Amino acid sequence: MNIIKVSATDSTNLHLKRLLRNSALEDFTVLVAETQKQGRGQGGAHWITESGKNLTFSVLKYFNAHLAKDQFLVSIAISLAVYKALAAIKIPDLSIKWPNDILSGNRKLCGILIENTMKGPFLKHSIIGIGVNVNQGTFDSLPNASSLSLVSGKTYDLMRLLEDILLHLKQQLALLDANGMETAFEEYEELLFRKDELSIYEIEESEVEGIIRGVTKEGRLLLEYGSKGVESFGLKEIGYCL
Repeated sequence: MNIIKVSATDSTNLHLKRLLRNSALEDFTVLVAETQKQGRGQGGAHWITESGKNLTFSVLKYFNAHLAKDQFLVSIAISLAVYKALAAIKIPDLSIKWPNDILSGNRKLCGILIENTMKGPFLKHSIIGIGVNVNQGTFDSLPNASSLSLVSGKTYDLMRLLEDILLHLKQQLALLDANGMETAFEEYEELLFRKDELSIYEIEESEVEGIIRGVTKEGRLLLEYGSKGVESFGLKEIGYCL
């Protein structure tokens, strides 16, 4: 495993992309930054963290024979890896908020941004960006964010935690390479935030009551609501009302 450490960058995903354009990188190359100035999340959101208090890193993963249509399996593998790494250090009340945020209660601890490159019908490689709020104590402009330290009362060694997460990433991605993801898919569904609970969601600028029932193989969220039964939604088609 090749781990590249930088003191500061705009975005670890962008930085790793630039390195990949200019040189041959080995599988599972990791770029970790102490400070990330323009971190990005799902749907164009910004990932803002305090320097030296959190983990911001990206991982390059090559694939040989995975179809582009199955790329959501990568998201499942990464979500489960981070979830299991945090569960192993006894972070309480964990869940996965679709598609791949990691929560404690209803507070966000970790965001994941996966950028895939295709070659014909196949997935060529993924750049997997992960941001974990670790030792940060305040989130003044982010009321739904928290950190491992805030929810556990402990302080964590960033590099040791990085090693733990990378170990779980390797294990989950090995399952993906071995086509052993059926069990992982079921496990992911069971860990979904608000699964089988009546909650409020925003659809087409209206609030509706609904129940998350799971996800499709393509990664669309399955919501049962109103008289429509179960319908599927993409990332920009539904919002959580917290």
